[in-house]
Amino acid sequence: MIISRESLMSLETYSKQRNDFRKQVIEHKKHRTVYLGNHVCLLFEDELTLRYQVQEMLRIEKIFEDDGIQSELDAYNPLCPDGSNFKATMLIQYGNVAERKVALAKLIGIEDRLFIQVEGQSRVYAIADEDLERETEEKTSAVHFVRFELTPDMKSALKSGAQIMMGCDHPNYPVHVEEIPQETLAALLKDLS
Repeated sequence: MIISRESLMSLETYSKQRNDFRKQVIEHKKHRTVYLGNHVCLLFEDELTLRYQVQEMLRIEKIFEDDGIQSELDAYNPLCPDGSNFKATMLIQYGNVAERKVALAKLIGIEDRLFIQVEGQSRVYAIADEDLERETEEKTSAVHFVRFELTPDMKSALKSGAQIMMGCDHPNYPVHVEEIPQETLAALLKDLS
């Protein structure tokens, strides 16, 4: 499902409803977030999370003309899952700036080593940063956009109750999360319809 022009609020309406909408989105994101260890977070995007981002960009940039609105929709709609995949924003989080700098240098390529594995199926590795390159030879970015493309068998297995494991097999950040909360799994299943 993509963000439609009609689903967006005018700047004036959004200004009035922003606090309530923000609370709704924060609550919604709780069930769409998976932490891989202490420093990597996957926020699985959907129409609502991305519509919120569009509304915020329109507000911050004071965009109200049709061309500008369409430009934001064109930028964010590719990040919406399309029924055969999960799409996520990956955040590498270190509170200490010096520690983060060292970690980002050690984690080059981490975005390509993220995976999901549906019970009884092979691992699916992330397809990362399709919009632009986010790392250099010296370091990776703290933010990446990733897509996990599922086969019809994987989708069917998940809809039939199969479990899912998520993880990372980067040599400097190996981690596996074998038990995804039911609320999160239920939220992700909605992306497959």
